[in-house]
Amino acid sequence: MAGTDLSFVQDLPLTRQAIAFARERHGDQRRDADGAPFLVHPLEVAALLERSHFPDHVVAAAVLHDVLEDTDVDQEELEAQFGPEVCHLVDVVSDDETIEDVEARKDDVRERVRADSSYAAAVFAADKISKVRELRMLLANGKIDAQATETKLRRYGKALDMLEDACPGSRLVEILQFELESLENLPPSRGSAG
Repeated sequence: MAGTDLSFVQDLPLTRQAIAFARERHGDQRRDADGAPFLVHPLEVAALLERSHFPDHVVAAAVLHDVLEDTDVDQEELEAQFGPEVCHLVDVVSDDETIEDVEARKDDVRERVRADSSYAAAVFAADKISKVRELRMLLANGKIDAQATETKLRRYGKALDMLEDACPGSRLVEILQFELESLENLPPSRGSAG
């Protein structure tokens, strides 16, 4: 599937362009949780935003939200292809790889999202929803250990706290809260999938 054939992108020309770009740049990358093409993750993030009625440039940024971290794309190329608004959103939600300590890097992203007045919080929230769902798959498939799980859950909890402050009452924040609560209260059996 080209990705641009998905029903939710039918009326989103910039998002369709972003899908083609992300598909090319992410190439053969695969998700750890299920071996699916990596593109499934940014498409899920984009679909959450489109279904929540965000504009085309925000949905496009969701498709592109990992290109600065996980591909050879730089900010100049991204801005030339998709404009300053999309580039800004992707930049705000991307890890600053110059920060060596991983926890400090994650804290930095959360603080940049909190301080941003654009749609960055929405992109960030949708990304975390997808990541919590992916964590459930990793657990079900026995592909993550207890320490890594606790680290991820702690980070997602911090993200939820920040988002509840930054955008109280947001539908996406409520979905993230549900995903975290359901994972905590109704976890999959380890190694139950497959």
